[in-house]
Amino acid sequence: MPLQITHLRRWFALGAIGMVLLVAGMYLYARHRIRNALKEVPEKIGLEVQQTAQGFTISRSEQGHTLFKVQASKAIQFKQGGRAELHDVAITLYGRDSTRFDQIYGSDFLYDPQSGDVTAQGEVQIDLETNPQGLTKPDQAVPKELKDPIHLKTTGLTFNQKTGNASTKEKVEFEIQQATGSAIGATYVANTSVFTLESHVNIVFNGTMPARVTATRAAIKKNPQVVALDLPHVENGAQRSQAEKAAIFLRADNSVERVLATGDVRVKAVGAQNTQVQAAQLELLMMQQQGGLQTAIFSGDVRMESSGAQQAEGNAGRLVLNFSERNVLTSAHTEENVKLVAHQKPVSGSAPAQDIELTAPIVDFVVANGNKLQHAETSGAAQIAILPSVPNSGQQTLITAGKFLANFDDQGQLTSVRGAPHGRIVNTNPGQPDRVSTSDNLDASFRPASGIQAITQEGHVAYVDAERKGWADHAKYTPADQILVLRGSPRVIDGTMTTTARNMRLNRATGDAFADGDVKSTYSDLKAQPDGALLASSSPIHVTARAMLAHRSPAIADYTGNARLWQDANIVEAPSIRFDRDQRSVIAQASPSQMVSTVLIQTDKSGKVTPVTITSLRLSYTDNERKAHFDGAVQAKGSDATITSDQMDVYLKSRGQSAATPAIAATGRVDRIVALGRVLVSQPGRTARGDQLVYAAAEDKFVLTGGPPSIFDAEHGKITGVSLTFFRHDDRVLVEGNDTSPTVTQTRVAR
Repeated sequence: MPLQITHLRRWFALGAIGMVLLVAGMYLYARHRIRNALKEVPEKIGLEVQQTAQGFTISRSEQGHTLFKVQASKAIQFKQGGRAELHDVAITLYGRDSTRFDQIYGSDFLYDPQSGDVTAQGEVQIDLETNPQGLTKPDQAVPKELKDPIHLKTTGLTFNQKTGNASTKEKVEFEIQQATGSAIGATYVANTSVFTLESHVNIVFNGTMPARVTATRAAIKKNPQVVALDLPHVENGAQRSQAEKAAIFLRADNSVERVLATGDVRVKAVGAQNTQVQAAQLELLMMQQQGGLQTAIFSGDVRMESSGAQQAEGNAGRLVLNFSERNVLTSAHTEENVKLVAHQKPVSGSAPAQDIELTAPIVDFVVANGNKLQHAETSGAAQIAILPSVPNSGQQTLITAGKFLANFDDQGQLTSVRGAPHGRIVNTNPGQPDRVSTSDNLDASFRPASGIQAITQEGHVAYVDAERKGWADHAKYTPADQILVLRGSPRVIDGTMTTTARNMRLNRATGDAFADGDVKSTYSDLKAQPDGALLASSSPIHVTARAMLAHRSPAIADYTGNARLWQDANIVEAPSIRFDRDQRSVIAQASPSQMVSTVLIQTDKSGKVTPVTITSLRLSYTDNERKAHFDGAVQAKGSDATITSDQMDVYLKSRGQSAATPAIAATGRVDRIVALGRVLVSQPGRTARGDQLVYAAAEDKFVLTGGPPSIFDAEHGKITGVSLTFFRHDDRVLVEGNDTSPTVTQTRVAR
């Protein structure tokens, strides 16, 4: 997730450098040296200075080494009260091991032996300087090279030789190589060894990383050595950080070991991309050798937020940032109920973007070049949620796996996520059952800054959507259109319908299914329909085709490309067939290269069963009506008769009427045929023409009217009339006239 980690890295580096300079360079050592100087000098003054003196030196030595040296141009002792006044004082402190060359300067000091106070009457300046070569040089030798001393300046400094305490209410200023600073008031308590800057602590860093550090109060403590800050605040350009308390823990050499900030810790960067991290506590661990930042640990209700071009937010119980040399961020570790949300933006011309939410017990990030995410890995059961753009509305997609591994591009944008084992995708929609697909593993690809582009599942893919279930070797899901594509021997069961194909597409939003390549559907668990006919059996209904589009409401499937539907001996073949499972209805359409073909059953008086094949441009049939309607170039071909017409309605006997017949003939039995438009009946040896034909299967009787109707017999010629009635298995022909020709002629034709 894009969290602007470069801003955090800069602040941690700045904070670490600032604390090192603050503690090691100024507060601790200044307190220590000033306390020793002010404690020892008054004792020398009180004992040895009894009258005005010009140009004198006072020093103290142990085991041949000078500890300090006091020089003054003039000293005056007042008789009343015994107070002493010193002018133009310079104090040099060498330390017990001669490794220091600290100097204190002041024009006027006043010593009161009754109170024990030694008070500076003007400005006091202090330079703190190390002298590593002190033991190898002559006693009191000036260091060969003076390097950037820590310089302090204040007024009104008072030291009490009886208590060992020192204080000033005035402004304290300090200066080091890369920073200057100040505070108002300072105190030192001897029995607790605590040196405190009382208020308005202010440090300004310059150089390549300018910053300002402020605090309401600062205290330096010993055993362990700690610098405590109240309400610390850091500003570095557009970056801000603050806390209620901060503690700086020092090593024996006064270098910073760690920093602990507590109470409403906030780190914020303002700019084109605003970033903020908030936590109850922040701990900084410093490197021992280089002194740089090693680890930053946020803990206690950690909250992260980024706004601007890339909006994101998150929370965790703990966030750990690891750094290499030069404070370069290398990795991040989040744990304890980790939740990260990336708010996506829509791509022009595409569907609305959906936010992405990641939750996991642990998430680890690998960072390249200190500011770009490279990899991320979850530990423990993790979940990715694709959220609707409007909260609590529309569909939500949940993706889970045993572990997720995420990859990022050169710009730090998320490009892909792999989940394994036990990959799982769940679509939830208010008021609808969940749609679930599982697999051995899954891979999600992302569009830059706009969300998931596609999710691919591999190995033992299974899909469940209410009554619809599917299986395949491979699946691909695209959230934009909510399409799930199944490949590798896909099989889908939808209620009583089972479909196999080479490839299948399932629309999770609408419930539609599309199959392609060697499609085969079987409708099973059917109940027998006593009032039905063509599809009334309880036997399975089978459909094969090149492609299929199935709808869920209503339960209609469109089969295209050499489609073939059959139940028992009843068959419909066509370029396209629409089948309504609930109504048991069929609509079939022809193409320029293929007609609709329907096979029905015809039974004669002797009980002989023969098929009737009907071809046409279109067929429509509904089982509860028991009527098959054929349109366009209709041809019905039986064992010994063929009927052609423009239209034809075939009425079938109900399954109940066929109960005494063999099972194969129990459905699809022709009861009556009505043909309209350019009717032609062809039998061996004769043909009949007319505008309308009614055929009664029970009597094998044809009634032909309109045209006028005619029958042509090769042996006896042509017979016409208003109505012609003839029979399939004999030579009888009944000819009826009208009012102008009432004669009825019966002709027997020898065959």
